[in-house]
Amino acid sequence: MSPSIHFARKLGIETGNDNAALDKITALWQVRRMTSDVVRLIEYYKSPLGRLSRALVREQVMELAGDVTGRRILGLGFATPYLRFTLERAERVLAFMPERQGASAWPREGPSHTVLCDPLEMPLTDAAIDLTVAIHALEHVADAEELMRELWRVTAPNGHLLLVVPRRRGIWAQRDNTPFGQGNPYSGGQLDKLLRDHSFVPEAWRDALFLPPFQSRLVLKYPRFFERFGRVLGPAMSGVICIRARKEAFPAVPRRKKAARYVRVPGMSTATARSG
Repeated sequence: MSPSIHFARKLGIETGNDNAALDKITALWQVRRMTSDVVRLIEYYKSPLGRLSRALVREQVMELAGDVTGRRILGLGFATPYLRFTLERAERVLAFMPERQGASAWPREGPSHTVLCDPLEMPLTDAAIDLTVAIHALEHVADAEELMRELWRVTAPNGHLLLVVPRRRGIWAQRDNTPFGQGNPYSGGQLDKLLRDHSFVPEAWRDALFLPPFQSRLVLKYPRFFERFGRVLGPAMSGVICIRARKEAFPAVPRRKKAARYVRVPGMSTATARSG
């Protein structure tokens, strides 16, 4: 039994052989699944530990990003908690959120900068972005190499990619009570190879989240102590790796040719559906 039919029966709906009804239920199930993912992310960043981890990681993101004045910025994954500093200075700021995750409007004031899309087929022209900040992104895609090829495509010459990824052997990757404990974590060596294999040259590395991922009073009261103590022990104690890499002029790995496919959009006819 497919998950969508199981979902329909939980709602007390029998679809039978009605394809139209099944299509509607499938769309509802997908929206429900996507929404639950983005809601969990929002709830985490509202929690005390979430606010603390955001502050600690954002310091590294801002340092690596440098001056964003006049630059075209893309936040990929769930990067919006870290992008507010770009709003007033950048030429343009976009927040792309994966279809499987779901999206939330951002920022709270003014028009939304959020786009719900497939990160492997982003609705951007070539060389459209000067800096991509990818957080809760790389570790969640099924094909990391295809994502890197797409990121190379949309990045301008000498543009930059800033990744924040859970450290494979870090304690944050071993516990699933935070978003940094979800998906596939990476080691520094794996990230370096992945970037270089796809024509991105690592320029700067930072580490963050040396404090343990516990909602304990001690951790929440003395986060700077844990960060300083962890740095003394070395980067292997950190929870996430932050890296800035520069795009090289020519792709090291050509993009694979994709078979044409259609994306079903609720309420849109197949004649107007976007083909990949």
